[in-house]
Amino acid sequence: MTADVQPLQSRLQPPSYLDVYLRVLSALMLRDMRSRFGGNYWGYLVQVLWPCAHLGIITGVMAFRGINPPIIGDPALFVATGALPALAFQYISREVMKGYLVHKSLTYFPQVKKFDTVVARCLVEIISSFLGLMLVLIVLLCFGIDPVPSDIFQAATGYLAAIGLGIGIGCINVGICSVFPGWALGYIVVTLSLYLTSGVYFVASYMPIEIYHYMKWNPITQLIEWVRLGYEPSLDVQIDYLYLFGWIFGSLTIGLLMERFIVRAQQ
Repeated sequence: MTADVQPLQSRLQPPSYLDVYLRVLSALMLRDMRSRFGGNYWGYLVQVLWPCAHLGIITGVMAFRGINPPIIGDPALFVATGALPALAFQYISREVMKGYLVHKSLTYFPQVKKFDTVVARCLVEIISSFLGLMLVLIVLLCFGIDPVPSDIFQAATGYLAAIGLGIGIGCINVGICSVFPGWALGYIVVTLSLYLTSGVYFVASYMPIEIYHYMKWNPITQLIEWVRLGYEPSLDVQIDYLYLFGWIFGSLTIGLLMERFIVRAQQ
């Protein structure tokens, strides 16, 4: 009799805070994946495939116009080394903000906090970024292109830095759009401008020195150069790592402070 009561008592014990938190995060992540492009998991696949489609379109345009890349050699690999870190930053910094707006109504449940929606979207976007990266590498291999960089550590850390900056700016965007929801549309213009002027389709260091001096203030430009150094170690660029880490940790600190004192203050 005693042996039967003990298992029953163990089953009736309430779940721990960690169990509840992990369940909330997993539920938010699954809802995130189903809320993309049509409300099912196939829509999430579209987002993962988009970097590959983006790469194919730009490479096709370069091949049609007979444009040869100034470095690296293969047009697809040249575009990938610029587009992948730029898109990783762009998607994460934008989707984290959109995730907060989409899941805001769920925060009326006591188990769901506003910060949980940010964490869940960050995790989904990090997974999406790596899935998109792996898919691009597989496609390049299928076309006979060797995607392995000369310095794997250099290229990998540059890509991780782009993800880190995306998370930091995304947290700041959450703080802004909690007060001004229209910023979600305004930020699209910002990211598009950064994408076109950061050196994705050209080598920033080949620009006139006066222009290149101002381009170096753009952290996305230096992140792209960071990744490309892994493929072209002889590239004549100097990465200001202290400046980039200042952007990453500074934006993350500001974003977390905004979440604590601005986002939580909104009803």
